[in-house]
Amino acid sequence: MTYTETLHWMFEQLPMYQRQGKTAYKKDLTNTLAITQMLGNPERQFRSIHVAGTNGKGSVSHMLSSVLQSAGYKVGLYTSPHLKDFRERIKINGEPIPKTDVTEFIAGHKTFLETQNLSFFEMTVGMAFNYFAAEKVDIAIIEVGMGGRLDSTNVITPLLSVITNIGMDHMAFLGDTLDKIAGEKAGIIKKSVPVVIGETTPETKRVFLKKAEAERASIHFAEDWNSPLPDCDLKGNYQKFNLKTCLKSLEVLNTLQGWQISDANIKKGLAEVKSNTHLRGRWEILGSQPKVIADTAHNKEGLTLVIEQVLQEKFECLHMVLGFVNDKDLDSVLPLLPVTAKYYFSKPNVPRGMEATDLYYKAKAYSLYGKAFTTVKNALKAAQKEAKAGDLIFVGGSTFTVAEIL
Repeated sequence: MTYTETLHWMFEQLPMYQRQGKTAYKKDLTNTLAITQMLGNPERQFRSIHVAGTNGKGSVSHMLSSVLQSAGYKVGLYTSPHLKDFRERIKINGEPIPKTDVTEFIAGHKTFLETQNLSFFEMTVGMAFNYFAAEKVDIAIIEVGMGGRLDSTNVITPLLSVITNIGMDHMAFLGDTLDKIAGEKAGIIKKSVPVVIGETTPETKRVFLKKAEAERASIHFAEDWNSPLPDCDLKGNYQKFNLKTCLKSLEVLNTLQGWQISDANIKKGLAEVKSNTHLRGRWEILGSQPKVIADTAHNKEGLTLVIEQVLQEKFECLHMVLGFVNDKDLDSVLPLLPVTAKYYFSKPNVPRGMEATDLYYKAKAYSLYGKAFTTVKNALKAAQKEAKAGDLIFVGGSTFTVAEIL
């Protein structure tokens, strides 16, 4: 198969949570253990940092990767979902996995993948681990897909575990309270492996302390970080929380034998996250006159901070291009949005995408008025046509919404 044919097979023939939703969710690690065993347990052949959390885990993962690259290490980076190209999920020092490696991995193991009925995410995790082992990375930053305890990535024993924060997202899978969700994410805490916690609430902190004690893992809280924060080229206001988590993680890593990350490495790495890792979609400015900003925040906690920053911008009129997936809790999100803005509702081009007309009527109940469009691109074009030079256009609501206009 060609690269395009390989991707088509991966996307269409196998369950994929980001496209299908709940029906693709697997509730155990059986398949992941099967593929890693078949591959010779590549996850045991490199050192790793495991990063979970409701929000910020992608940014923290890219920050850590950039700093470690600046310190001279060969760094694998596994994240999800991708924005434009599948290969964004698997990188070494910012460079995506070659197309030939993707096609050869699938071609070489297609019978096993079909027989075992692996999900899209399970096979991708296997591909990443296999690639990082073959390329002999010094360390890999592994981002959890969803949750932690039952996530496919949770077959590794890392040097360090990181949990950024806990929010009310993916409740159909992880639980309907903060402590239940925290319990799922705390599942990445391993015996005697130090863990860094980014943000806490009283109920989530209790969960983390109890799990760390049971595993005899030292626990460190980034919210205690009081030193000045270095400059970072990721400019969302919310990144201050992610910066603290990254810095605390590096501080702990430096206490482990064999690791030396200097202040100069940290300063340089954080200033060059975008160029080192090619991360996109985090408070990304896409145009001027009118100014266009895109951000992938997609739940209550993330959007609260992003909308606060939007409203701090200077503009004459605010235009909001929005698209959500159909399992999003809109009753927690729509009240956050300003009633004075003009809205352009659209459907992200994935099976889980919410119909623009459904979003239009739901938003209307919260006094948010605008028009519905068949595609995100058409919605953005309409906003750009209507907006004046001094206006602001914001694009968001879903990773998939942002992906379509990058």
